[in-house]
Amino acid sequence: QVQLVESGGGLVQAGSSLRLSCVASARTFSSLGMGWFRQAPGKQRELVAGISRGDTTNYADSGKGRFTISRDNAKNTVYLRMNSLKPEDTAVYYCAARWLKGYEYWGQGTQVTVSS
Repeated sequence: QVQLVESGGGLVQAGSSLRLSCVASARTFSSLGMGWFRQAPGKQRELVAGISRGDTTNYADSGKGRFTISRDNAKNTVYLRMNSLKPEDTAVYYCAARWLKGYEYWGQGTQVTVSS
């Protein structure tokens, strides 16, 4: 079982930056693939960015060039740096973890609100 705890959300103005953090309880964190998802009101949850256990990253088009996912295996932590935030980035952001296939572990979410 893997427990995930996100932090770093908040209310910011458009154009600002935020860094989300997610701490995992797994002993073998380095073996996990990690991802950040978000869900806006009335919309489906969507992948924002992912990072494999080999540090390969992938991004949704909405975040390319603005968001950066990274991980620190020594701290069991994955980060999402978000720059040039837009009102449409407003959502609950979730951290997720997977071993080999689909994401099966989820955090409780952290709210990001971007005002115009």
